[in-house]
Amino acid sequence: MKRPSPEEIELLHGRLCQALADTTRIAVLYELAAGPRHVTALVEALGLPQGTVSRHLRVLHQRGLVVTHRIGTKIEYRLKDERVVQALDLLRALLADQLEHETAQAARIRAAKKFTRGQGSQARPRKTRTTEVP
Repeated sequence: MKRPSPEEIELLHGRLCQALADTTRIAVLYELAAGPRHVTALVEALGLPQGTVSRHLRVLHQRGLVVTHRIGTKIEYRLKDERVVQALDLLRALLADQLEHETAQAARIRAAKKFTRGQGSQARPRKTRTTEVP
């Protein structure tokens, strides 16, 4: 894929990255990946107030990630494109790899510190203070 133009980067950031920059909106997208939902079902699933869920749904709808369908008096929300969840899953895999690398690196550092402490204590015995009693 060719490098994006500055205008495309601006659109990507304004439409998608900002929409995904909130944990509640990501949770809403994952709930909708399981199938269309009404606001009340999302409120129950997420354990959030109805106003909060509606506000985040509005942002996702404005950014083109969610579409609505009126059924009687209720509005059903669904993903406009399943690829948004695939993109989130790709980012989660990247995060998991980073965390695994960091964990392995931290374990190596801890092991090196233990080794260094063990070497240092053998090379230089600790001095203890003694107090003279008159």
